[in-house]
Amino acid sequence: MNGFKNRGVEDILIACVDGLTGFPQAIEAVYPKTEVQQCIIHQIRNSTKFVSYKDIKKLMADLKCVYAAPTEETALNELELFKDKWDAKYPKIYKSWHDNWATLSTYFKYPEAVRRLIYTTNAIEGFNRQLRKVTKSKTVFPTDDSLLKMLYLAMMDITKKWTGHRQDWGQIHSQLEIYFEGRLLGRNL
Repeated sequence: MNGFKNRGVEDILIACVDGLTGFPQAIEAVYPKTEVQQCIIHQIRNSTKFVSYKDIKKLMADLKCVYAAPTEETALNELELFKDKWDAKYPKIYKSWHDNWATLSTYFKYPEAVRRLIYTTNAIEGFNRQLRKVTKSKTVFPTDDSLLKMLYLAMMDITKKWTGHRQDWGQIHSQLEIYFEGRLLGRNL
């Protein structure tokens, strides 16, 4: 995080993290005003990796009631219902959601359009997956520079698709200006 600060990143409004231990604390140490949102998709994957195939659909339906709830209060109620139903069979799931609730529930503060923007790190994972795809076919590179050049060219190709504008960006930007009053002034997002 200090590297970002040294390269000129002055402020981060919301950081979506993948659950790496200590990452939220590192962000808060350098950017104390940053809202930290743990990736819901990572939490779901970690929650369901040891769930029996016969239970997965029912459990996921009950879990969806938690993370798709309209308000944090409703989500907490649904989490308690989830605990009542599944805690005897899969106690680690409730414990994980309960223990991580502070960073899992950040997105409940925001309207739906902003929630969709911040609830997951999948865009970053997709970018990394595309870079791996380029390097996977070649197992050996003559030099480190050749690898860097190949990754650079792949990155340029991947980012060409990023030129489009998000359809609801005006609405999202307006909402962020309200939630982060004074922190977006004069910034071109």
